Amino acid sequence: MTQPASAARQDAPGLVKTPPQKEPKGAGPAFGLRLDLRNLSLLGVLAALIVVGGFTKPDEFLAVSNLQLVLTQASIIGVVTVGMTFVITSGGIDLSVGAMVALASVWATTLATQEYGFAGILFTAIVVGVGCGLVNGVLIAYGGLVPFIATIAMLASARGLALQITDGKTQIVTVDSVLDLGVKDAYVLGIPPLVLIFAAVVVIGWLVLNRTTFGRRTFAVGGNPEAARLAGIDVRRQRLYLYVLSGLCCGIAAFMLVVLSGSGQNTNGNLYELDAIAAAIIGGTLLSGGRGTIVGSVLGVLIFTTITNIFALNNLETAVQQIAKGAIIVVAVLVQHHTLRRRGET
Repeated sequence: MTQPASAARQDAPGLVKTPPQKEPKGAGPAFGLRLDLRNLSLLGVLAALIVVGGFTKPDEFLAVSNLQLVLTQASIIGVVTVGMTFVITSGGIDLSVGAMVALASVWATTLATQEYGFAGILFTAIVVGVGCGLVNGVLIAYGGLVPFIATIAMLASARGLALQITDGKTQIVTVDSVLDLGVKDAYVLGIPPLVLIFAAVVVIGWLVLNRTTFGRRTFAVGGNPEAARLAGIDVRRQRLYLYVLSGLCCGIAAFMLVVLSGSGQNTNGNLYELDAIAAAIIGGTLLSGGRGTIVGSVLGVLIFTTITNIFALNNLETAVQQIAKGAIIVVAVLVQHHTLRRRGET
């Protein structure tokens, strides 16, 4: 009598029995339903904020120019958040994203760089971002440093180098082709070019995370690194790639920030790490790894940007904004922990 194929594989000499694999975290219709409900609830929160903004400052908040500004500001931090979502999904963290944006923006706006025009600025911003991400990845994946320590070190180093390059001064962009991307004449059907760049990054990020082997490996490394290693995944190399990806997103965001502000400053990207982590967590990305959602992260970015805009229009202090964001992060993490405990996953 012929044995089943699975039994034949297990009984063959020299082969190791493979234990039955559990369904990955987040798989299955039930999780898909929970994810849809979460996104719907985030859309509800965003709609409520729009109502609040329209009620408190109807003329200013609902103006087309203000809505375009909100989307543009969300686009820059949103690109950073896409990279952060990948890193957190893998069980890591990147506290240096804001500093990498600052360093990339000032390096790309030096007089020497601007001599090469549009291509020189874009190329430099991306290369600096990728380079910083590569350093983070090497230190974490092959150097054995925990992500918190490695990225904190990068934060301090990148900020210091950005300050040294600028000498504390603002570097003005004089390349017209870069500045033209920020003017209304460049808008496509009323949509700013930076928003279109953000949309492209989101679509690519979603496809990579949900429809490629790279994405499945990211979920596997975040869910259980040892099981991922036994399954044949090079965990260290995967982590290296993820931090390089985060650096790439920071480089793109730095270029977008240069277009928006028309300058490079060592203070660029201040507290971007807070906003990116908060948006990812609010969107449903699990802080301990194993789960991540690009769509949820985008909604989280829009919620935080809208809150900031409403606060600014109502002349509330920046300190109040940061307190509110901090409180939202704490609540989101507590809700995540409580939900996982109820499902018996912690």
